[in-house]
Amino acid sequence: QGQLVESGGGSVQAGGSLRLSCEVSGYTYSKYCVGWFRQAPGKEREGVARIDTAGSTSYANSVKGRFTVSLDSAKNTVHLQMNNLKPEDTAIYYCAAEGDLCMGWIEAPPLSFFGHWGRGTQVAVAS
Repeated sequence: QGQLVESGGGSVQAGGSLRLSCEVSGYTYSKYCVGWFRQAPGKEREGVARIDTAGSTSYANSVKGRFTVSLDSAKNTVHLQMNNLKPEDTAIYYCAAEGDLCMGWIEAPPLSFFGHWGRGTQVAVAS
């Protein structure tokens, strides 16, 4: 049974950095797309960034230039490096995966594409 496990969340001051990780295990996909999403209290879940095994990436406009997504293929782990964090980045961050390359999105990935989800990790940014 496949699973996605996020780690690396925590509390930081505005301007600080965190690196989230998403370990993808138990799947037999030869290629896949992993997306990062977040959900703030009282708000809908939104796409943040995505990467696939071909190395294609894209970001939501709100995080471009601050967040970087990367894939460690040897460890089947996707990282989300978050720099210059702002209070509005406070949310639960989720990773999600699907067994195909990402569909060429140029900004935030759509939730509807992904069938496998992790349980999330909390990020809190204090002003």
